[in-house]
Amino acid sequence: MKRSRPRSRPNSLRGRALVALLVMAGAVAIALTMPVRLGLDLRGGTQIVLETKSTETTKADREATDRTVEVLRGRIDALGVAEPTIVRSGDNRIVVELPGVQDPKQAADVLGRTAQLTVHSVLGAAESTEQDAGPESGTEGERVLPDEDGQPLRLKSASLTGEDVKGADARFDQQGGAGWHVTVDFKDSGGDRWAKVTGEAACHPAGDPQRRVAIVLDDKIISSPQVDPSVACGAGITGGSTQITGSFDDAEARELALLVKGGALPVPVETIEQRTIGATLGDEAISAGAWAAVIGTALTALFIIVVYRLMGALATVALLCYGLISYAALAAVGATLTLPGLAGFVLAIGMAVDANVLVFERAREEQASRTRPSTRSSLTAGFRSAFSAIADSNITTLIAAALLFFLASGPVKGFGVTLGIGVLASMLSALVITRVLAEFAASRPAVFRRPHITGISTTGPVRDALLRRDPFLMRRPRRWLAVSALVMVVAGSGILVRGLDFGIEFTGGRLIEYSTATQVDADRARDALADAGFPRAVVQSSGDGDLTVRTEELTDAEAEKVTETVGELGGDTEKVRDELIGPSLGEELRRDALIALGLALGAQLLYLAVRFRLLFGTAAVSALAHDVVILVGVFAWLGKPIDGVFLAALLTVIGYSVNDSVVLFDRIRELLAGKDRRTPFARLTNRAILQTLPRTVNTGMGAVLILASLALLAEDSLTDFALALLIGVGVGTYSSVFTASPLAIEMHDRGSGSRRTRRKGRITEKTVRASRTERQEVS
Repeated sequence: MKRSRPRSRPNSLRGRALVALLVMAGAVAIALTMPVRLGLDLRGGTQIVLETKSTETTKADREATDRTVEVLRGRIDALGVAEPTIVRSGDNRIVVELPGVQDPKQAADVLGRTAQLTVHSVLGAAESTEQDAGPESGTEGERVLPDEDGQPLRLKSASLTGEDVKGADARFDQQGGAGWHVTVDFKDSGGDRWAKVTGEAACHPAGDPQRRVAIVLDDKIISSPQVDPSVACGAGITGGSTQITGSFDDAEARELALLVKGGALPVPVETIEQRTIGATLGDEAISAGAWAAVIGTALTALFIIVVYRLMGALATVALLCYGLISYAALAAVGATLTLPGLAGFVLAIGMAVDANVLVFERAREEQASRTRPSTRSSLTAGFRSAFSAIADSNITTLIAAALLFFLASGPVKGFGVTLGIGVLASMLSALVITRVLAEFAASRPAVFRRPHITGISTTGPVRDALLRRDPFLMRRPRRWLAVSALVMVVAGSGILVRGLDFGIEFTGGRLIEYSTATQVDADRARDALADAGFPRAVVQSSGDGDLTVRTEELTDAEAEKVTETVGELGGDTEKVRDELIGPSLGEELRRDALIALGLALGAQLLYLAVRFRLLFGTAAVSALAHDVVILVGVFAWLGKPIDGVFLAALLTVIGYSVNDSVVLFDRIRELLAGKDRRTPFARLTNRAILQTLPRTVNTGMGAVLILASLALLAEDSLTDFALALLIGVGVGTYSSVFTASPLAIEMHDRGSGSRRTRRKGRITEKTVRASRTERQEVS
């Protein structure tokens, strides 16, 4: 038995190395063969302009067009196009912008179909096809349409419509040989009507056209099957579902399913224009942002190497592997990378750095305690001790990412995708790749003889200073809570005093399209409009040399100034289009995002309550609310726009704040389970703060270096994004220590006080009862 133990460690190292090698090989193969699709803000895409048309029953007004926008958004999500932009233009036009669509014509066809689904009883065969177009004939509601084989059928008025459909899925029948078909599930009332229609058809003999049921989509019979002979007359097909069969391939079946499931358009639409558009961010802004990210990442890597020496260098290699794995995962799932998506990766990079810092700091503690004989054993203990904190912080973030993906849409959904991929990749890089490299290096004889080069043989200057001074930060927790409340009130008052300056994504605005004599570079136009007083104008090249300017609502004088500015650049300028546009982040999208965010916070609270205590979960979520109010309030005071970029930064801050609190509460839980359980809770919390503070400082510095580079070197919206994250990181670091911890102490003391009061009450009650008994005995 003793001989087998030494072999288990090399075997486990080889196993992890094999996993890391396979993952990296797969990532390299995907990265070389599958490019990542870039979003509208980074590369541009296809623009489709739709016009709604009135019908006899519905007018194509602004309200109907807004409802049509939401149905189209669902269809686009089902098409697999991530991060689209859909806005109402004027009263009856819809501008759809799709990034990286391989077949724009197919997308336009799917968007343009009305998708009016109806189910009819068949009255019999018709004599001619003169009424194939479908007008009413004879009895009210009857119509004549050709079936799949061209045979005209007389149909009764619709018994079911798309409103009765609950869902639809494309499926492949391997056993029955039916091939691809679409399964349609009806709502309760729809299921009853379906049973009635099929029950009436079953009363006719086999082969009779009246035994058929016709399923019609946009005035075309797509399926008219006969009711099976096993169905009894009057009984019908129960269960509330049916199958639409036909000569479908997989693409046709999926397209039909998404049209049926997405619902009919309130009014018909017509494609009136289709063109290619440029990126909303200029080439200079993208280049500056890329250089800023590279410089910031290099500074972060340099900082980690200076602090942790050899282990820091190996962690940097693991971070590069993390970047490759994340890129490959994005390409593999077909995600669209946009500026809000990049926000998810910034958070994930921070969490990847944090995981390495957590491990190295725990290894330093093990080395300092003199209980570990070597650097490698200290590293192994560090990985084991840090695992629970890494797992809990990443799981809480993954819960939020999953709910944002499944419940939200638009850019919030895209943020959930990239955040989830980034977190999984960061866990893999920290717990597998870093561990393989670190343990392999620590087992080398040269490193064993020179432990100082590992960077974990000493406790570090921050921990040394804390150990010397041993400050009792939590002596008066209410003072910290008062400071937090004061800062929150001062920041939050900006929301009431100055209000929130919502961007064009939330409010809508004005879209003006110009045709110029000479082609105007979009970057030059952005700079010129910014100098003219329109720094938030979204400028895109469109079509053959045209220029599109999207701004907030303008007065006629301001619109004329925009036209003059463009004219100075392009010479003879003609205004092709000038319309008011609705918000791209519409009311339904905002509502879905808020619901998803609320459920994410509730799920995080529940998870923390199960893993820790309800006390810790409440304190973490309260600190999170504190951070959100301060960040929004600071942006209100600064007059910065609340737009899609800020929304991405806000979601990033929420993930970062919870991560910080989880690490601290994990250490408190560990101390409560050890020898310190009898220590007063305030003193124990203070000890946990001092033990995790080196990790907090080093992780924060790593994030600040990246964000400061973006804030100083990048341009336009990237600067606001980096500023929001810098504020969020600072406030989140502060709140985890000086808001969440004091709140947990106060809640714990109140709970302990009430329990002591209850115990004292029970003791008093027993004493009173005893005295009464004594008096009765004496008398």
